[in-house]
Formats: sequence, structure tokens, C-alpha cells
Amino acid sequence: MPVLLFLIDTSASMNQRTHLGTTYLDIAKGAVETFMKLRGRDPASRGDRYMLVNFEDVPFGIKAGWKESHATFMTELRNLQATGLTTIGQSLRTAFDLLNLNRLVTGIDNYGQGRNPFFLEPAIIITISDGNKLTSSSGVQDEQNRPTILSTHSIISHLSV
Repeated sequence: MPVLLFLIDTSASMNQRTHLGTTYLDIAKGAVETFMKLRGRDPASRGDRYMLVNFEDVPFGIKAGWKESHATFMTELRNLQATGLTTIGQSLRTAFDLLNLNRLVTGIDNYGQGRNPFFLEPAIIITISDGNKLTSSSGVQDEQNRPTILSTHSIISHLSV
């Protein structure tokens, strides 16, 4: 029963258009929808739980939690608008906090008693971003030269540096 958390960039730069006329955000939404359709065909995905988080501040950035239905997830995905700033660091922190909260609620983690090793619930964070500029309320900080879709392992290695 893995938890798949989609972290979608909803900064204003996602309104850029491709040579076909579609925006980057539309491409990101299509990629998530395609992933969900293909994953839904696999019998092993019956216990999957999906979460949708965007780059807005907490609590507005949490669009669909682990208890939401598939229909709610898809509705929230279709309603995403690209209007904010690129705050990937804060958004990743929100994603990890949500996953930790999920583990606490399901009983995988017990404060003061350690982790129950017989409970195994993998979590995957799928980040989709245009990778253009990293911005915050203080302005442009850095140019991102990393891949636009990062695995959880590469995210952790970037955070530990």
C-alpha cells in the first residue's frame, strides 16, 4: 500500500507555452493523469493512496490528502492554477511533514517507542516542475539545472548537501 505524493509546481512560470500552445502546467496535469490511468490498470495498485500538493503555502498547498477519494484528487488536479512563486524547499518540507503525519496516524511511527519494523508502507514523492527559476518572496535566488522529475532518493541527497 504505497503512498504516492505528487508535488506539482504551480508557479507563474508554469504558464509558459510550448510550441504546441499548451502550458507547462497542462503538460504536468496530463502526465499525472496518464500515470494514474496506467497505474490503475495494474492489479498491484489496489491499495495505493495518492496525495496532491502544490507549491502554495500550508494549508492551501495541500489539495488532496491520503483520505480523499480518487474523484476528489482528479478534480483538484484539474483545478490547479499557476499563479504563485517557486518555493521548492518549503514544498518539499510540507510533503515530508505530510508523510510523517500519515505514518503517525497509521501507527507505523510511535513516539517514544520507535518504528514498528513489521509495518512497511513505502512512500514516493513525484515532483514535477519546469525547473526554470527558483524564486521566493525576496526574488530570484538560483537557476535550477537539475532534472525536472526528481526521485525521493535524489531529493534526500540534495537536502543533505
